Amino acid sequence: MNQQILIADYYTKHRAELLAYACSRLGDKDEAEDLVQDTYMRLLTTDRLLTPQTLPSLVFTICRNLINDRFRRRAFHYEYENYILAMENGKTSMEPAIFAADIVTCMERGLARMPEQCRTIYSMHILDGMRVSEISAETGEKYKTVENRLGQARRQIRQLLRAVV
Repeated sequence: MNQQILIADYYTKHRAELLAYACSRLGDKDEAEDLVQDTYMRLLTTDRLLTPQTLPSLVFTICRNLINDRFRRRAFHYEYENYILAMENGKTSMEPAIFAADIVTCMERGLARMPEQCRTIYSMHILDGMRVSEISAETGEKYKTVENRLGQARRQIRQLLRAVV
């Protein structure tokens, strides 16, 4: 059976169930609708082999991960907004901002010292938010090669950051 047909059949039969799950976690029906659509779009673009047995758990795993991502983003934005408000009200010092600037400077120096291939892969992963498989497809390099270069870049950045922190 074609994977797209399998996904379409599952979508028509179980969309309401997944929507109820997402809505119970998020508390907002509109946001849950968007999340369910994102879940099925990820399924349609996946290169994994899907079967009727593995599809239900994969659908709920993708949905749960998307929900967790939204909560993480909300927490980050909330924390950042509170920090900015505290700075505007004069309740915090500029020390954390200066420390953040030191870290950014250190990372930029570390990126400049890296081999071109590692720097490109690290930038694609961190700055563009691409997964290893996406980087591999875009650069035409093997998955394991991209994975190894990303690991090398991470180790170099960690070593530099230890010196700052």
